[in-house]
Amino acid sequence: MVNAKSLSYVIDSTQGTPVGRIEDLGGIQTYISDPPASATTQKVILYLSDIWGSLFINNQLIQDHFASCGYLVLGPDYFFGDAVPNHPPGRDLQMWLANALKPAVDAFPAWLESVKAKYGTENTKYCAVGYCFGAPFVMDLCSDGSAVAGALVHPTFIDEGHFERLDGPLLLSCAEDDDLFPLASRRRAEDIMVGRKSTYYLQVFSGVKHGFAVRGDPDIEMERWAKEESARGVIQWFDRFAA
Repeated sequence: MVNAKSLSYVIDSTQGTPVGRIEDLGGIQTYISDPPASATTQKVILYLSDIWGSLFINNQLIQDHFASCGYLVLGPDYFFGDAVPNHPPGRDLQMWLANALKPAVDAFPAWLESVKAKYGTENTKYCAVGYCFGAPFVMDLCSDGSAVAGALVHPTFIDEGHFERLDGPLLLSCAEDDDLFPLASRRRAEDIMVGRKSTYYLQVFSGVKHGFAVRGDPDIEMERWAKEESARGVIQWFDRFAA
């Protein structure tokens, strides 16, 4: 069950009303949050969401926060309206995940081409952040040169091969206790990046679990701080490479 208090929570603000809009891009409903009118550079964040989907209010508010920092933020609903918040009670999550991955992967290339066609210029710089389910998309974008920098936040569905192919700067924002990206996997990822002399930054938050950066409880100081610090870390990381 979603904590009702978290639904109205937005980083560094008491307001909980999303300000973005939803449009079709490449056949996928996409949450679009614009940077301030004063923004002078074309910087884009591709927001690859967790299983709660880019249209979940917590994710919308995070996207709005990133946009307020000077980025155009684009969050595809690659679950096509079937993200976790829309599931009926008792739905088999593992069965849904097994069926959701391929359609998302298959639809993503056309979405990305649509993004580039509509928003891309010779000066556009793309960054990509992936929460949970979105992590493999980011790893691919950081391996083929599509993104100038990437960030993974409590990731899943990634393996050693993703890190062996990594070619761009990568931030990992992790929970100390995370069954979907456990300590052994995290340390193996670091070993691979060290061996390949990758450009990376690893932050690990104690006292929180998988999902903290999207659904952390603002009434618990550790969870609130970790959520806010993770978001700050993502923006500061992207600012280094998208300036």
